[in-house]
Amino acid sequence: MSERVVLDAQGLGVRYPGSPPVVAVDDVSLRIREGETVALVGESGSGKSSVARAVVGIEKPAEGTVLFDGAPVTPLGLRRRARALTGIQMVFQDPSTSLNPRRRVGDQVADGIGAAKGRGLAGSRPEEWFERVGLRPEWTSRFPHQFSGGQKQRIAIARALAARPRLLVADEPISALDASTQTSVAALMRDLVAELGAGMLFISHDLAVVRRIADRTLVMFAGRVLESGETARVWETPRHPYTQALLAAIPEPDGAGRIPLAPSLADRAAWADIPPVEG
Repeated sequence: MSERVVLDAQGLGVRYPGSPPVVAVDDVSLRIREGETVALVGESGSGKSSVARAVVGIEKPAEGTVLFDGAPVTPLGLRRRARALTGIQMVFQDPSTSLNPRRRVGDQVADGIGAAKGRGLAGSRPEEWFERVGLRPEWTSRFPHQFSGGQKQRIAIARALAARPRLLVADEPISALDASTQTSVAALMRDLVAELGAGMLFISHDLAVVRRIADRTLVMFAGRVLESGETARVWETPRHPYTQALLAAIPEPDGAGRIPLAPSLADRAAWADIPPVEG
């Protein structure tokens, strides 16, 4: 794995309008290197997606900085996105909303290829990317409604990777898929990102999948990162009480299941007050 940092986000804060404003992200920092997959995990509402949106420029941070390959990530607006920032690509949770229903899927993958060419990278064909994500190349002439949910997500992944990104941000990319394909699609993303020499921020609440594909893991709760470190260490010796509770809620392989995470308000207040654990 390269030591070159593709994403360096420091002190991120995200707030949404309200009285008082809603603090979605509070002082979150993370780095991703070439060839590295970093996972962001936590319950729904913990701030994971808000971090993703700030990283790619969809959401303007209230505090902090985001550097991509050493240059600031400017928030998306009405102006054309800087060519260099097409090196950041995102895969969303629901491919049905990210694919244009009126365009052939091959043309949409070609958009990604065009972004790569715009940065001076070698060209390719949509059919090649279909094959790489496990789809038949002759399907490029079809429309999104002709595919299953899992197939549409593979198309969205193909489009993102066809841009030959330096950074892929995947926001709950497998949550809408059936259990039999979740791990394979996640592993496919990890392998293709590593092949491209890119980095990936993988956001998920599926802890079993994260354990298999992530090099490092950050655990979020109430907008803050409470624990971070190499994935194997976080799983084998979790140090923060929230991480311990989160891992204890993972169902057993036999399907019997464990006690779900249903902490008291006192537990939650205590977790928020315990200093973050790193390393």
